[in-house]
Amino acid sequence: LFSSYPEVELEAVTVNVTIQDFIADVVSELFFRNTQQVSKETMFIFPVDSHTLVHTFCATMGDTRIEAMLWEKEEAQQLCKATSGMENLRYLQDQCDLWGHVFACFLGTLPPNREVAISLCYVQELPLQPDGAAQFCWPSELFPPINHIGLFSSEEEASKKLHFSICLKSAHGVSHIAINSSYTPLQYTAPDQTSAEVSLKLPPWLHCDLNLLVYYRGSHPLSAVVERSDPKAPPGSLLGDSVVMVTLTPSIPEVVPSPGQLGEFLFLMDRSLFRDAQVPPEDSAHPSICPQNTLLFLLKGLPLGCYFNIYSFGATFKAFYPQSVEYTQESMDNAVERISSICPDLGGCDLLGLLRSIYSTPLLHGRPRQLFIFIQRKISSEEEAVMAEVYRYRDHHRCFCFPTNGCDNFNLSQAMALETKGECVCIHSRMDMPSEAVKCLQRALQPLASGISLLWDLPPGLEVSMIRKAPEMIFQGHQSFIYAQIHGQAQDPAVAEGAVTLQYHVGSQSFNYTLRFSLSPSSDDRLPVHRMAMMHLLWKLAWEGTSRAEKDIQHSTVKSSLSLGVPSPFTSSVAVRMKQMDAWQHDSTMLFSPSCNLVPCQLLWLHGFRPVWFKSTKFWMVQKCQFFLEKLGHKAPDTEALTQFSASCRVSPLSTRLCDFSRLRMVVALQKANGSWALTTALASALGLSKANVEGQKPSEDVQPTAWATVLALVWLHKYKWKVSWSELLEAKACRWLQDQAEVQLDECLEAANSLLGCFVEPTIFRI
Repeated sequence: LFSSYPEVELEAVTVNVTIQDFIADVVSELFFRNTQQVSKETMFIFPVDSHTLVHTFCATMGDTRIEAMLWEKEEAQQLCKATSGMENLRYLQDQCDLWGHVFACFLGTLPPNREVAISLCYVQELPLQPDGAAQFCWPSELFPPINHIGLFSSEEEASKKLHFSICLKSAHGVSHIAINSSYTPLQYTAPDQTSAEVSLKLPPWLHCDLNLLVYYRGSHPLSAVVERSDPKAPPGSLLGDSVVMVTLTPSIPEVVPSPGQLGEFLFLMDRSLFRDAQVPPEDSAHPSICPQNTLLFLLKGLPLGCYFNIYSFGATFKAFYPQSVEYTQESMDNAVERISSICPDLGGCDLLGLLRSIYSTPLLHGRPRQLFIFIQRKISSEEEAVMAEVYRYRDHHRCFCFPTNGCDNFNLSQAMALETKGECVCIHSRMDMPSEAVKCLQRALQPLASGISLLWDLPPGLEVSMIRKAPEMIFQGHQSFIYAQIHGQAQDPAVAEGAVTLQYHVGSQSFNYTLRFSLSPSSDDRLPVHRMAMMHLLWKLAWEGTSRAEKDIQHSTVKSSLSLGVPSPFTSSVAVRMKQMDAWQHDSTMLFSPSCNLVPCQLLWLHGFRPVWFKSTKFWMVQKCQFFLEKLGHKAPDTEALTQFSASCRVSPLSTRLCDFSRLRMVVALQKANGSWALTTALASALGLSKANVEGQKPSEDVQPTAWATVLALVWLHKYKWKVSWSELLEAKACRWLQDQAEVQLDECLEAANSLLGCFVEPTIFRI
């Protein structure tokens, strides 16, 4: 609950969370009180994202009840015109310091010492953690304050204010949990340990968000939650049939990808970054933030066989090529030459138009598409539209974002990265843009699962209709949620089990995994899986358009979504203030009751600077801390301490200034697309040697000049590896090329290179 004054205090909280595999159903009651002797204007705000569906909200103050209700879009627009106080939401949208998507409801005036009880219910798809756990969070703002005795909280006081229970369910079995708070022992409620319960004793320490990690038994690339139909709904409708939620978490081993899986890499550069483009990159006073260097290093790090393109955007956008081209020596040389032709543009910023153009282009032969977006200017008026496009195509690509200029675009960039399961690194003047970009490229080159398909085996008489299909690819360490409707009538009611098989490829290897699941699950009147499936179906219908046959499906689904509180592009929220005696009447006639009036209540996009996602608070704090230090003109902070503090946030100090950047740039620029170096005067000079000396120190006449030059450059790069850790990507390309050459005396070449460069690099370098 946010208000103009902090005196509206949260007194007590009751929360019941049910987690089944990777879906959470949350029912909460929050009790606030105005502790002052004057009335306060109040508004309730709750952060939402594409994985969160708020379906029930009501507030009770005395004998008055405010309830959020969904209406079809056109009807809601008419109601909003008749709703007084809509300016409160517009003011919140433009003046609040928060940024992002929220559910907001204006509650009006709260009299002195008066209590307001909030009922909030939502469903949420839970993210997968690197160790396989499902993660559930609860914001720190929605915990009541607990007095502390010394360093300890009073559990007796907490028991009066906090009732937070968690029910865990999984057909795989619940193994254990981890919570950053004091909690009761995990109690299993089924002999096979497929369900368990736990309760919080105290809120998290130091006003932190609750972070719950749930671990299930074994490692499973596939899990399924089947939810029974609503007995009151007609068979054949979404509510009248069972729905299954399948979570895909494929195991992806480390393999060398085949050429067809190397992907498509698109580099999007804000032309305002090139305003100092007249200064040669090697002579720039700040090579760390030079976009030319960044593009050069990214191009050199790409593998042969992939596809790429470079876009520059400002008031308009331009592409190097009409469509992505294969990465070869010729295309790489051409792209490197064209980098200098990018002209600065300080006008508009048409990122939205560029993204729409890219998304409208089909994927190349099923290759994974990954975007590297470097942006400096703020896009305040189009942020919501940008996120809508990113959300629509989130299963088809991944974004790595690099905002600059004091984090003006950090919020949008992080949102894009989170939505596509990419990464966001905020670049400041003391940070190394090329280094951070190449580190992300290393991650982008990791193996992935492709050719994903699901095969269903159901009893005769039952069929499956896909609501949300499997994606074309899943990146390492990520998951995907699939929803399907099971309709029909089983010929043999005694057969109550089905199976689904996941098939996918990693490189040239094929994998398949079969999961058997029960078709007779315990009933759940709250229908969390149906609600999420309905949300995905409605978005799908909105994006893809509807045929005449699908019009009936859309009409039926929208009608059901109104009763279940599932928001979609076809609906909008309006709250109704009424007396408790009228609360039972849930149709349009209630609007004409003299005791009822309309209240501003909507899903909003806020334009402030502080992200509403509680999980990104630490990241935001680190970025802003560094930004403020720069603005105040302080010297660079302790880079080692800052690196340790923000390791999880990917904020690192500049490393390449520790070595001669111009020589490093020259060595990188001379590397061929296949990873080798030619023996030239330019290379010798960049290595600090003469060509005659290099040729004279060649181990033997049998050694090819290109192989000898490649070993020399590789050893030189490795010599600075402790200063330029990201050079490993370029080293790996060189090693792969050397390993493909026949009869290269690597040990002799390495010994000669160590002697010539005055260093000691061990033979293990060739095993990168």
